Amino acid sequence: MRLVKNFFLNSSYQILLIILPLITAPYISRILGSEGVGIYAFTGANVQYFVLVAVLGTATYGNREIAYHQNDKKKRSEIFWGITFLSWITAAISLFLFFLFLFISKDYRSIYIWQSLLILTSLFDISWYFMGREKFSITVTRNFIFKLLTVLSILIFVKKPSDLILYVAIMSLGGLFSSLSLWPFLRDEVNRPNFAKLNLKKHLRYTFVLFLPTIATQVYLVANKTMIGLMDSISHAGFYQQSDTIIKLALSIIGTIGVVMMPHVANMFSTGNIKGIRNSIIKTFNIASGISFGILFGILAIALKFAPFFFGKSFSMVGMIMMIEAPIILFISMSSVLGTQYLLPLNRMKPFTMSVTLGAILNIIINLILIPWIGVIGATIATVISEFAVTAFQYYSIRKEFTLKELFGGVWKYVLSGFVMFVIVFIMNQKNELNGIQLFIQIFTGVLIYLILNILLKTKLWVIFKQLANETLNKKVNN
Repeated sequence: MRLVKNFFLNSSYQILLIILPLITAPYISRILGSEGVGIYAFTGANVQYFVLVAVLGTATYGNREIAYHQNDKKKRSEIFWGITFLSWITAAISLFLFFLFLFISKDYRSIYIWQSLLILTSLFDISWYFMGREKFSITVTRNFIFKLLTVLSILIFVKKPSDLILYVAIMSLGGLFSSLSLWPFLRDEVNRPNFAKLNLKKHLRYTFVLFLPTIATQVYLVANKTMIGLMDSISHAGFYQQSDTIIKLALSIIGTIGVVMMPHVANMFSTGNIKGIRNSIIKTFNIASGISFGILFGILAIALKFAPFFFGKSFSMVGMIMMIEAPIILFISMSSVLGTQYLLPLNRMKPFTMSVTLGAILNIIINLILIPWIGVIGATIATVISEFAVTAFQYYSIRKEFTLKELFGGVWKYVLSGFVMFVIVFIMNQKNELNGIQLFIQIFTGVLIYLILNILLKTKLWVIFKQLANETLNKKVNN
């Protein structure tokens, strides 16, 4: 039941993460314009490189190590302080490198200074500890509060294009305060630091191993915005940012599965429960696939008219970018299960690292070829190809452990359900002028069609949902 509770707790938070950008994104697009959004995306992407150096692989490594030793306070205290002191050292190095960059850079200096708070945010972020302990209520509650405060501050204080710096400051401070707010909850969780048992060299070795896939994963995600800004235009970097925002919002619910399952699988691995891991992976892969196909076809159906309606007429091109980028919803959801929920908790670092490195190399090469030719569209195509390559390589590396039939046997049912939904909703979208009521009707119609077809076809997603509902109902009756 704790796993189910954590899933719904994180799902509620992810729903909040969907709702809040639905409020702020159209507001900011209209207030700051495509150039303002582009500057924010471009500078934020460049600062992320320094955040990567500050974090190394401490978040993923820390989450996993704490999960291995959930019930041993002494051991997890040693792990926590060792990783924390290491992250402080790497963050200090990153800040030094950032100010060297700032000294050399001539453009957007005031914005970069505020963006540097992202490095401090990573320095004080200990959410990985509570995730490893599977105490998601602490992180979710804190983040919930500060996300709301951030949105309110944006709506109150950001009123004109010249408020771009104020917008960056609010976003950066919100993240920093959210990280700091977690520290009081450590009082009863860990012992005082034992400086003789920090094991910095050991933690550095393992975090660096995890840093390689982390940097490979993140670099090509942020490199797109950097390369679009340098090789195409700042405004088009803003278009890509807005498309990516909607796609990532769609992915956030599916991402909840990975956040909850990784420490759960790591804990099962530490106790030798391989059968339990296998069953969990097959089940969550089917859940992720079923949900992602529905979201993918839904976005394809409404994207063209959604973008100008939601972001403003100057962002019409975002609709086409969204349609091209949408397949990554499927690929990322699958790789989240195969990589984040299976390879990482089982410490299978080699295939995981190779998969994301392949994706990063492909992305940069294709960007260099396509961006000078077709601009932001080329960067979007590069993203889709890269994410597909990551997922394909990860499955190839575990093909002897999970057959195609186990993971993909019922996929045709999701494709059929999604395609029927797409045809009907796309026709509705193109025939009608899009407004709030029409958007709600189209989304509701799409969800209803996809759900009904899943029930009629008896998809694995529907079977799993029905089993879960029956188990929950039986427990309530018995209690």
